[in-house]
Amino acid sequence: MGLVGVQENGNREMDVSLGGKNKYKRMDSEFTEDLDDSHHQDRSSSARKYVLACAIFASLNSVLLGYDVGVMSGAIIFIQEDLNITEVQEEVLVGCLSIVSLFGSLAGGRTSDAIGRKWTMGLAAVVFQSGAAIMTLAHSFQILMIGRFLAGIGIGFGVMIAPVYIAEISPTVARGSLTSFPEIFINLGILLGYVSNYAFSNLPVNTGWRVMLAVGILPSVFIAVALFIIPESPRWLVMQDRVEEARLVLLKTNENEREVEERLEEIQKAAGNTNGDKYEEKAVWRELLSPSPALRRMLVTGFGIQCFQQITGIDATVYYSPEIFKGAGIQDETKLLAATVAVGVSKTVFILVAIFLIDKLGRKPLLYLSTIGMTICLFSLGVTLTFIGEGQVGIALSILFICANVGFFSVGIGPICWVVTTEIFPLRLRAQAGALGAVGNRVCSGLVAMSFLSVARAISMGGTFFIFSAISSLSVVFVHTLVPETKGKSLEQIEQMFQNEDQWQGGEVELGDVEHLVEKE
Repeated sequence: MGLVGVQENGNREMDVSLGGKNKYKRMDSEFTEDLDDSHHQDRSSSARKYVLACAIFASLNSVLLGYDVGVMSGAIIFIQEDLNITEVQEEVLVGCLSIVSLFGSLAGGRTSDAIGRKWTMGLAAVVFQSGAAIMTLAHSFQILMIGRFLAGIGIGFGVMIAPVYIAEISPTVARGSLTSFPEIFINLGILLGYVSNYAFSNLPVNTGWRVMLAVGILPSVFIAVALFIIPESPRWLVMQDRVEEARLVLLKTNENEREVEERLEEIQKAAGNTNGDKYEEKAVWRELLSPSPALRRMLVTGFGIQCFQQITGIDATVYYSPEIFKGAGIQDETKLLAATVAVGVSKTVFILVAIFLIDKLGRKPLLYLSTIGMTICLFSLGVTLTFIGEGQVGIALSILFICANVGFFSVGIGPICWVVTTEIFPLRLRAQAGALGAVGNRVCSGLVAMSFLSVARAISMGGTFFIFSAISSLSVVFVHTLVPETKGKSLEQIEQMFQNEDQWQGGEVELGDVEHLVEKE
């Protein structure tokens, strides 16, 4: 039998235990533990809400890009009629935004390293809104192009900096979901653009498209407010030797102080200034142009997934959906614009599905689902437009396959492309390597948008989608062989993973990948 023991504490109170085990706990101890648990839960909830708010505010710039993509698909119909522009000018006007935005993306990396992630987002909004205002007031193709150039520069800044900022401020366990927020807001912007087209389609021709473009200026008000709410990236602050400020930000975004100190130490090591010294090795761009084997693997993965996101034709589907539906047999302009709203709804709904699944299922399962699904839909759309042609069946199938295609895009490669790109690069290279990936994305987008109508005229609309389907099938192979699973790993752990070629080539989920999720549960 166990002995009955009596232990006396410093307050001369008695704790009774059987067999040396404390069976009867003191009530004041239980009360203290309850208070600690309650405090931890409150802090955890507060941190989650704070990070969520930061991710939402940081993603507002993405609404501008999405709105421009969506609204231009319908506005171009009225611009063509009002300003009498040619089909080639139409392609240039639509597609040049993506090409021009690469200059913003290239400058965005250096700018964000110089003035910070937060204020680069503010600069992006100012430049874009200037361009949008000029386009709204334009009375010639030349003036439209000037506004388009400024809007493209602003989009280039915004499209590369928002995912970088969110990845750097997010805790590991929720980074995938939060980093895909910009893609959510792009889809929301596209939907709003489609709705705007439909809502203002009955206005006079020379007024309707101007109102459509002018509405896109409104988000700037919210972006201006956001800049005074969100903090600077803690990783950028560490790079500037502002360690205490970084610690204060991490205290707001992480659930306990021990985790804050661990994160801070990891960031300092990654930044190369644990002892307070600046990273003094060769210049960032020189390192990117003559990369080490590990960095080369990162560039192949990051640049490759960015290019595949666009060369599978998503922007052609979004920009020219009215033209595609017209080819399927819809002739009435109002019905054309109403059909595009269905595309916008599908794109937005499925991006929400991705948000809930990306940190549960992982990146690669969703990428497989996305790329395989898109390949099937693009091939089926080619078959429909080539062999079924105009008519009720052709119209119904075309709408179905386009909506399904953008749905598969949104559930996988759409948001995950940006998540992976911001996760894989080391801190000292992250902004400018991310900018390089964004350049590849925008160039591919521009090439597709500026050539789609010409290629479709040359080989038929259906033939163009057969080409997109073939490219999409290659993206499945790319994902399988060259995109590792990054779920559940810290940014610093992912950097280490690329040091090992076996882990890089098709690395799958291991038990350790969900370590942080298990700890939370």
